Amino acid sequence: MSFNFSEWWDALETTHKIYWGLAIPFSIIFIIQMIMTFIGGEVEVDGDADFDVDNDGGAGFQFFTLKNFIGFFTIFSWTGIASIDSGYSGLTTLIIATISGLIMMSIMASLFYFFSKLTDSGTMNINNAKGGIGEVYMRISAERGNVGRVLIKVQGSLRELEAITDDEIDIPMGSVVNVKDVINNNILLVSKN
Repeated sequence: MSFNFSEWWDALETTHKIYWGLAIPFSIIFIIQMIMTFIGGEVEVDGDADFDVDNDGGAGFQFFTLKNFIGFFTIFSWTGIASIDSGYSGLTTLIIATISGLIMMSIMASLFYFFSKLTDSGTMNINNAKGGIGEVYMRISAERGNVGRVLIKVQGSLRELEAITDDEIDIPMGSVVNVKDVINNNILLVSKN
């Protein structure tokens, strides 16, 4: 038994043809789009414009995007096909398909919105070192005599930072220290454990 596309297509009602006409191309584009998104093959286009923005709050929640329209028509068409095959009327099918497409747009907009919030600038905030434990890399003189260096994990990365101490004795290399405070937003105040 062989499949004859022409006979199958000619046997469909007009509304069925419309839904199938949307389902096939939009499904192919949707699948390609999802593959490209997850393997990192999205094309980003740089542009240049000459205008000022006083308050740029970021991309935010974007409902009307190309990805969302592709998702809408993919789900809209397949839901329409399923509704017609289930025996629903044309109007009921249109309502169900439209609601399903809008739900898909909302889900995709939410996903991409929350994915965009997962970014990290990578900028270290030295105040996050307070209370941390580090190892002296370069000797620290007693009573703020000189600036030494400490290896400490800050924000998930091992950093080499400048440090001083108020202790009455020098802190030799290899000693374990606690960070008590941050001085002038760039030097750690440490104390030996």
